[in-house]
Amino acid sequence: MPRRHIHVTGAAEDLRAALRVLRTRMQVPESFPPAVLAEAEAAAASPRLPEYDATDIPLFTIDPPDSRDLDQAMHLARRPGGGYRVHYAIADVAAFVTPGGEVDKEAHRRVETLYFPDEKIPLHPPVLSEGAASLLPDHTAPALLWSFDLDAEGRQVAVDVRRARVRSRRRLDYAGAQQLIDAGTAEEPLALLKTVGTLREALEVERGGVSLDLPEQEVVETGDTYTLVYRAPRRVDGWNEQISLLTGMAAADLMIAAGTGILRTLGAAPDGVDKLRSSASALGIEWPHHFSYAKLIRSLDPGNPRHAAFLMDAATGLFENSGYIAFDSGRLPDSVVHSAIADEYTHCTAPLRRLVDRYVGELCLAAVAGQAPPGWVEDALSKLPAEMDSGRGKDADRESMDVVEAALLKDRIDQVFDGFVIDVKDSAGRKGVVHLRDPAVVGTVKSQQRLKQGKPVKVKLTKADPKDPARDKVLFEHVPE
Repeated sequence: MPRRHIHVTGAAEDLRAALRVLRTRMQVPESFPPAVLAEAEAAAASPRLPEYDATDIPLFTIDPPDSRDLDQAMHLARRPGGGYRVHYAIADVAAFVTPGGEVDKEAHRRVETLYFPDEKIPLHPPVLSEGAASLLPDHTAPALLWSFDLDAEGRQVAVDVRRARVRSRRRLDYAGAQQLIDAGTAEEPLALLKTVGTLREALEVERGGVSLDLPEQEVVETGDTYTLVYRAPRRVDGWNEQISLLTGMAAADLMIAAGTGILRTLGAAPDGVDKLRSSASALGIEWPHHFSYAKLIRSLDPGNPRHAAFLMDAATGLFENSGYIAFDSGRLPDSVVHSAIADEYTHCTAPLRRLVDRYVGELCLAAVAGQAPPGWVEDALSKLPAEMDSGRGKDADRESMDVVEAALLKDRIDQVFDGFVIDVKDSAGRKGVVHLRDPAVVGTVKSQQRLKQGKPVKVKLTKADPKDPARDKVLFEHVPE
């Protein structure tokens, strides 16, 4: 599932101070140990380059404009007999990281890159993640090169993955890519991203999956203060995501066929749809009874604040119990489907930023070659689910959002806001969760009366302390009408 993205503009220094306090409390590492940096520098100077040369493929990347840790590059073309061929290069971190070495051990301690609104704490030293291992333009780098043959409907008919030397030709950001596609001036490989992405979205509908195009929450200046608003995602975000999903599903299939692997799973919340129907009603969103939640979500406009709020609720209310499941010797667990994707799936497209992806890449290479995985992969496999579950990415997301919301509201104590109840937390109905209409804030609300999920309410802000270590940095009191 996608995360709630938060972007902070340059002005909010008091907010940045609160985020620094948060990182200190979370004991987030500020730097890499000298031995890790030294080993990374040596690896960057002499990577293990594969023999296969695919630098003739004119790959391109699409990432946020300030990103340098570029995990993926792609190229799309029409097949002579019909359909499409997709090349998808994934940074080959294993070409730089020695199993059991200092960089490897540090990566197992960190597990994943942590994203805060004002900065990120990387999984690997920047000399690798933003330099030698990154798929930066005009830079020859080792990669795991996935090749997909798709039919005219976008269905996969063949897949291959191998180590290769690649060279990205062009670096695009989402806004620029969307502008080129909309203007009809995109070169065919980029223009085909819309074609293939749209076909894959249709297949997602067919299999019952749902992609939540979550809006980005951005802190913006409004005169002498700042507030939290929603920014709608672009269509190209979704098309780009479909290529990643295609790869994750193909990787899961390869590992399942080989009998050894690790999957990303997600369950459906038993009462998630009922709760969302209440929220939809409170927000004035019509939800016909013959519409599935997937069909409703696809009908919404993330640029509409009411729809954006609903999508945020759906991200946390529809699904539960996400995790990783490892298996070997063909012993596949009973429940392995990712409910949002409606298929078996794994993480494999972001090895610069997520530990497990490096291992999945090796498992897929071994599966295609009909060989056993490397010993260092087999040795780590059973421990990886617990390691990934110990990652603090979700905590960083949640705590950052709490800090941002508290910082935005700290000077508005006793102010009354309009909102709606999106959850009731106790049997007496005296404690719940309220979603404000403006600004885009979610917080705990207490009441002397029974709260009803999905109902509009007025609430008074009673607490907003961005540096408070408590879970509830923002508290509201229900104001009966």
